[in-house]
Amino acid sequence: MAEQSSNTTTDHDTIRRWAEERNAVPATARGTQESDGSAGVLTLDVVGYGADEDDLEHIDWDEWFEKFESSELAFLYQDEKKDGEPSTFFKLVSRD
Repeated sequence: MAEQSSNTTTDHDTIRRWAEERNAVPATARGTQESDGSAGVLTLDVVGYGADEDDLEHIDWDEWFEKFESSELAFLYQDEKKDGEPSTFFKLVSRD
């Protein structure tokens, strides 16, 4: 049985690669857009897993990473589940 562990990164290439391997696309929670028009609450839409499509608005990677950096976030993620299958677990956390 594989050991379940998580990693934290701010590396854009690592985040994007993890997302693309899981058919996840950058998104923001609908209705949370900032008054200046920038992205609101960030997430990734892992297609086929959980989130109601009506609650999310897909955005491009540039906009997603711009908000990620301005909010000083880090990406906490898991590569594999205990059974060795790819994990879709992630969480956006503060860098402090």
